[in-house]
Amino acid sequence: MTIILGGSGYIGRAIRRHFSAVGEPFRVVSRSEINYYDRDALLAAIRGMQAKFLVNAAGYTGKPNVDACEVDKANCLEGNAVLPGIIREACEAADLPWGHVSSGCIYSGRRPDGGGFTEDDPPNFSFRAGHCSFYSGTKALGEEILEGARNCYLWRLRIPFNHLDNPRNYLTKLLRYDRLLDAENSITHLDELARVCHECMTKDVPPGIYNVTNPGSITTREVVELIREHLAPEKEFRFFESEEEFMKLAAVTPRSNCVLDTRKLQAAGIEMTPVREAIVQALRDWKPEEVEAG
Repeated sequence: MTIILGGSGYIGRAIRRHFSAVGEPFRVVSRSEINYYDRDALLAAIRGMQAKFLVNAAGYTGKPNVDACEVDKANCLEGNAVLPGIIREACEAADLPWGHVSSGCIYSGRRPDGGGFTEDDPPNFSFRAGHCSFYSGTKALGEEILEGARNCYLWRLRIPFNHLDNPRNYLTKLLRYDRLLDAENSITHLDELARVCHECMTKDVPPGIYNVTNPGSITTREVVELIREHLAPEKEFRFFESEEEFMKLAAVTPRSNCVLDTRKLQAAGIEMTPVREAIVQALRDWKPEEVEAG
């Protein structure tokens, strides 16, 4: 059986849906049941449930967006940097393999050679790099805390989306925002992320860091054109003239816009749908999300 932490969140619900669909036994452990920050309580739960794997989908992103992290810094730091270390201690004490949902938001732009950032590239959008949002800084610290962790998968996603209308869905955000910032990014189909998590658990995939984004990259304007073509042909979209205008009028902290290299995941035998194809399919299947209790 697999323990899921953060199973009621946006990412956690997608993982639950996939595990249910493929018949993977799991148990969602909520914060009301166990204090995630109590290492001994978490270890006791792992042993008591005879868990075979643990997925950590818990963390702090801020609502409605990462600007909120600039205010609630204590909870952001605790959820993204402290918590992974506590889970690591509990899982290593129990000799339990586990996976941590991380973020590619620790990067900005592309590599100097023009390629996407690989799993081995040091973050350039972090506290140590001297330029980042507080959210991205804490996610980079979380990865530092997990450096050298035994039997640990670290899954980096970027800007999640799928076919279910939800305020956290990238496509929903584009449909609802008054004005948009045009930027190039790698993005992640949420249901495919859940599948990747399961395949890492059940296949001979070496533990380590993996960029879990759909192959390729795409700009905001390109996504908007796909939305107009496949979902909302009458929708009018307005854009900021520049990032400077966006920062002046609509944002508190800089955003991470970056491209990630996905060849390591492919070399491990896990394929994801090319980004444009994944977006088109999500738009064709578009419907409201039915949120289950718990």
